[in-house]
Order: sequence, then structure tokens, then C-alpha cells
Amino acid sequence: MSQTTEQIQKSDIKDILENSINGHRPGPEDCMRLLESDDVHLMGLVSGHLTRKKFGRKASFVNNIILNYTNVCITDCKFCAFYRSPGADDSYTLTLDEIKSRVQAASEMFKIRQVLIQGGHNPNLKIEYYEDAFRMIREKFPQVGVHGLSTSEIDMIARVEKSSTYEVLSRLKESGLQSIPGAGAEILVDSVKDVISPKKISSADWIRIMDEAHSLGLSASATMMYGHVEKKSDIVDHFFKIVKLQEKTKGFMAFIPWNFEPNNTLMHEEGIVEYGTGGIQLLKMIAISRLVFDGLIPHIQSSWLTNGVGMAQLALQYGADDFGGTLIGEEVVSCTGARSTELTDKIISDAIHQIGYQVEERDNFYNSVSIS
Repeated sequence: MSQTTEQIQKSDIKDILENSINGHRPGPEDCMRLLESDDVHLMGLVSGHLTRKKFGRKASFVNNIILNYTNVCITDCKFCAFYRSPGADDSYTLTLDEIKSRVQAASEMFKIRQVLIQGGHNPNLKIEYYEDAFRMIREKFPQVGVHGLSTSEIDMIARVEKSSTYEVLSRLKESGLQSIPGAGAEILVDSVKDVISPKKISSADWIRIMDEAHSLGLSASATMMYGHVEKKSDIVDHFFKIVKLQEKTKGFMAFIPWNFEPNNTLMHEEGIVEYGTGGIQLLKMIAISRLVFDGLIPHIQSSWLTNGVGMAQLALQYGADDFGGTLIGEEVVSCTGARSTELTDKIISDAIHQIGYQVEERDNFYNSVSIS
């Protein structure tokens, strides 16, 4: 770290980075200074150092599929190119048999360890649909973890059932749900949500449902979708709402920052966002995520889905420790035409080996399956 220490001394964020090296996480004001600083490489040196101290020169990934079980949605988010209105010609909802055949094929072909289950807010689906699907997956494919349903999907089920989200979570856990993805957070500031997803749950509801899930023993990921209409202060608010909940519950396993991809979305059509934020901003967000969550949320994901393999390799040196998943069958981001949205385990392993790191295949709970 001697060369890094020398560079830190000349930086306008040297106090923040020195504190991070000494185990003191940045606060909200520090986080704002990091967002305003152009010393992205220096942030990466420090966040990369913290990550290697914890994980060594090793990066993990999970062999998984995304099961987009329905594209029927009544929430009409302006950042989404995937959803279809009820009754649309190209709308769909998978049957239980179709779900089983997809998981079976993926299990046989790819030896998956996780199925990530996400879809639209479909008012025609009752809770039994999800219970039957989760129970079937856990009974027939016990090695496959069920990581499913955003907080907003859980809220939708509760409204359909005229029940509480806590009761819905309890029943889903009982039927086989094991952990919850962070989708639906976007930016946890309602003035932002009012623009990009006015019909979706509020920031307070996202936090409340996550809190309920953690209290039931359901682990989760937290996410941030940046690069649209948010201000830097909104990003700071988002970070520290998650910090506050994590200090209370310790329920988040991972944090995943990813940039908004505007193609084919209403925000692009209306001229609100013309293009994505690009690679430098990704590296900054990865580095700041590690600094803010160091010692609090263990895993930071590299976000290859919207940035590609090359940027994910760099992200692993800027504070990420997890490559993410293979995402076989992904349909949501692919609807933006961004890029190929699935990888094989070999492509991920090769990408990690190329930067001189060991590869750790993991399961749904970040337990090691194998190391190469």
C-alpha cells in the first residue's frame, strides 16, 4: 500500500480513504464528497485493497437462471421495456409445468444452484401460484436455491390477497422461498420514484418489507439503479437508508449497483434519459459501495449485466468480490437491446482467471461449491 499511501496524501479525499483503510466507514457527507471527486482510480485502489484483505485474489459467481414467470404488469414503470399490459397479444404467464421444465433443463444442462424468480405485477395471480412453484422447486431440485420476488411483487400479492406483506412473506417462506432480490429499490427517494415508477411502492415500503423479510430469516440482496433522474444527494440517501436497515437486521448478503439502460424505455422515448452513464461511473459506484458497506454488507456484485464482461473484470479490482450469476434465460434487460444477457460458467470462470484471480462457484447463500 506504500505507493497508494503516497497518492492518497495528494488527494482531496485523503481523509476519507485513510479512515477507510483504518476501518472507519464514510458517513453521508463523506459519501457526497466521494461522489463529487474525480479520484476514481484512487477510490478503486483503496476499495480493492479492502476487498482483497477480506477475500484474497478470488471472485465468486453463481450458476443460475432467471425465471421471468410473467410479463403482465399494471405498474407501467418508465424505465422498463419488458412489461405488457393485461390482455396484450404478447403477454404471458408460465404454468407450473413450464416452470418445472425450465428448472429441470437448466439443472441438467448447467447444474444450476439458484433460480432467480422475477416478473411483472400481475393482478391475476394468487399466492397459491407462487407457493406451488416454490414448493415444487424445493422438492424436486433440492440443490437449487429459490431467490425470488421483489418487494413490489410481494406488495402486489398482498393487495391481491387483501393480506399483509408479513403474512405473504411468512407463507412464501413456508413454501420454499429462501432469499429475496433487491429489485424495486431503484433509488430509495420518493421524488425520484414519482418520475420513474409512480405506481410502484414507496421507499418506506421497500424498507419495511425488507425489514419484515429479515425478521423472518429471509436473507436478501440490496440494489441501486442509478443513472437516470436522480441527484447525487439521492444516491447518498439511498446508501444510508440501506446502512441503517443493515445495522438493525444484518439481513443483506450483497449490494448490487447497476446503471439504467434507457433503450426502448419510456424515459428514452420521452427524452428524459438519452444514454447510459458508462464505465467510469460504474467503477466509482462499485468503489463507493465497498467503502460505504465495508464490514457491514459482505458482498458487492460486479454488475456485468448492464456493463459487460470487461467492465466486470475491472469492477472486481475496484471493490466487487462477486461476478454475479450466469442469468440463463434473462428477459428484462435483454428487452432494452443492451447486449447478450446470459453467460456460461466457463465464460465467467475464464474472465475471472484472466485477471489472475481464483474462481469460486457459490450457492444461493454465498457458500463455496468449488474453487479453481
